[in-house]
Amino acid sequence: MRQLIAAAREAMAHAHAPYSRFAVGAAVRLTDGSIVAGCNFENASYGLSLCAETVALASVNAQGRLADVEAIAVVGGAMDAAEQALVTPCGRCRQIMNEAEQMAGRTLSIYCSTPNGDRILDLRVADLLPHAFGPADLGIGPAKKS
Repeated sequence: MRQLIAAAREAMAHAHAPYSRFAVGAAVRLTDGSIVAGCNFENASYGLSLCAETVALASVNAQGRLADVEAIAVVGGAMDAAEQALVTPCGRCRQIMNEAEQMAGRTLSIYCSTPNGDRILDLRVADLLPHAFGPADLGIGPAKKS
């Protein structure tokens, strides 16, 4: 868990957040122990911004490894704040995590941490998004490994 949070913290340092000044990093651990990270990427047309969790999971999917997702860490906060924030994924990211969980066919661990790691929430997708709608509702099961 600590290694995953450290990877999310490192990704947070690369956030492109000139508008909100709110940086977020995410890291996804795969079943083989490898880690794929992402950070938020804002856009002057605010609605086109990408969240760190979505970037990380899309990168995993681009590698053909969505079925291998095991855990996700999220670290974030205001860039210039003295206080350490404990952030949780937004609604869109919760839905994306639900998709990843259902396609992986396993319960994912979601670790939300302050940047310095002094507070950590250990959650599941069901905690973040109870009664979620996803692939199973459309009759789609876990992804097959190639």
